[in-house]
Amino acid sequence: MSFGEFGSGQAFLTVLYVFLFVIWFWLIISIFTDLFSDHKESGWAKFGWVLLVLIAPFFGAFIYLIVRGQGMGERAMARQKEAQSQFDDYVRQTAGGGGGGSVADELSKLADLKAKGTISDEEYDKAKAKLL
Repeated sequence: MSFGEFGSGQAFLTVLYVFLFVIWFWLIISIFTDLFSDHKESGWAKFGWVLLVLIAPFFGAFIYLIVRGQGMGERAMARQKEAQSQFDDYVRQTAGGGGGGSVADELSKLADLKAKGTISDEEYDKAKAKLL
């Protein structure tokens, strides 16, 4: 087939094939990610799933999704919640006290701000009450 015979129908099919290949590749990566992040599954069971997916890719992937699909979503949500809580802890440590200072350090900073006149007595009292 020459380049001149490549019409819009063939272009559409080519784009469709590439799209389906990308989805298939994403599905296989998702299956392996779920499989190896599940610490409750034994090593032999993981080996069996990998072997099934590699030997019979379509059959193995569809069987995996049928058998472990619901748990796959639950494990993904648990991983996401864990990542979010780690991120939240990191943000609290970093932004909370200027590097994780103690309450006494924070009170000292507030007293300095009050002495310099940067904050009023009311603002100082509110910030102090929040710290304590």
